[in-house]
Amino acid sequence: MRIIADHPRPQRACILHLGLGSFHRAHQAVYTYAALQADGGDWGIVGVASRSRTVVDAMHAQGLLYTVATISPDTTSLSVPGVHTDAYVAADGPERVVAQIADPGIRIVTLTVTENGYSYSPATQRLDLDDETVRADLRGGAPRSTIGQLARGLQARAADGAPISILSCDNLAANGKHTEKLVREFLQELPGTEGAETLAFLDRSVTFPSSMVDRIVPATTPELRTRVASLLGARDDIPVPAEPFTMWAIEDSFAAGRPAWEAGGAVFTDEVGRYEQMKVRMLNGTHSLIAYLGALSGAATIPAAVGIDRIHRAARGIMRDEYEPSIELPSGVDVRAYEDELFERFANTALGHRTSQVGTDGSVKLRQRIPEPALLALSHGEMPHLIALTVAGYLSCIAPLPGFDPGLHAAAMTDAARERLAALASTARDGRELARRVMGELHLFGTELAEQDAFIDRVGALTDTIRRQGVDAAIDDALTAVGSPLTPTKEMQP
Repeated sequence: MRIIADHPRPQRACILHLGLGSFHRAHQAVYTYAALQADGGDWGIVGVASRSRTVVDAMHAQGLLYTVATISPDTTSLSVPGVHTDAYVAADGPERVVAQIADPGIRIVTLTVTENGYSYSPATQRLDLDDETVRADLRGGAPRSTIGQLARGLQARAADGAPISILSCDNLAANGKHTEKLVREFLQELPGTEGAETLAFLDRSVTFPSSMVDRIVPATTPELRTRVASLLGARDDIPVPAEPFTMWAIEDSFAAGRPAWEAGGAVFTDEVGRYEQMKVRMLNGTHSLIAYLGALSGAATIPAAVGIDRIHRAARGIMRDEYEPSIELPSGVDVRAYEDELFERFANTALGHRTSQVGTDGSVKLRQRIPEPALLALSHGEMPHLIALTVAGYLSCIAPLPGFDPGLHAAAMTDAARERLAALASTARDGRELARRVMGELHLFGTELAEQDAFIDRVGALTDTIRRQGVDAAIDDALTAVGSPLTPTKEMQP
């Protein structure tokens, strides 16, 4: 039996999406499908995977359909958001990406390429001109970097002049402005006046709205495939598991129209930056702490990790005492209700979100999450002990000091900086030396935090505690330092 879409499908596409991963398929595609059911239109999506053929091949074999399994401890519900009209792999045809961005029929390009996909230097926040792929894209030929594809596509589109919007859906501060800046920097690096016409086109006809996306989407497992097949009555090789909660806050600045995403619950607001701060710090920052401490404690999943008393108290502490003071909340948000909802989400045992997945790519993720809250606390004369513990946990997982084994869940984390950091760790005498090399010399978390010697020493001391006495001792150390009791209060019970 074949998978069948829930409702009639669009006949053509006005959206090109770069990054055909699980998150897009459980988030933007779901909102777009809701918009089509409510308001109609030709807002179909062409999905573009970066390199892997797995999802693309499965989608074509399944008539471009797949299942979203919304999972809570009590129930699993299925939906089939039939909104894609085509799918292909960018690495197999980068010139096709450029051609479709140039096509006047495409009115929006959306992106979920992860923080790593933007080819920028975390230290400078500028386009990484040392990146060989970026340099090759600047020389010409079919571009292979996301920023190169956007810039070359807009360069080709400028001749026709059709307006378009580029909508980043990745966890980057002011992601619309950040994407626009990188595209402009690419065009400015082109020889002579080659990029001038495109820069003028950007000024008059291209918008880069910012957005904040939020939904926990774990990796698909064989067990999920079996369960979906049983419930659906059809085989699906690429079902996507997702939590019930979903949020999308978007700046309403679209040069060529947009779907009625509000029909799916999207919020159009001029406070995207506030939503982004709240999510990236309170959810993502806390998620990172749970993942690293959990992995070091032997916990395979986030629910298992947050169910450990010490980790639960550390997570409550970092959220309330170190992240919340750094946030300007969106209008009307009840921060205590939001906090409680986050812990309900973390504790969703049916979802099976793995600590190794959440802890992956920390070199880029933490750069978005920790510097500003840490610097704010330090400017007030306060040491952010739990943020320091997050960094110590990250270093212990990704670049363990000689003689320390962080365990199999930490080993399963992938990180572009792992090899470089491991080399620094291999000759470091202790945690303080490792922290100084990584933060003070390599500037992994930016230049401003690199100048905070007291914070770097605190990270190093906690890293040494993890190595010598174990992660429990490091958590107790940090909690004691911020005045948290070692006996949990009723409020903090998981």
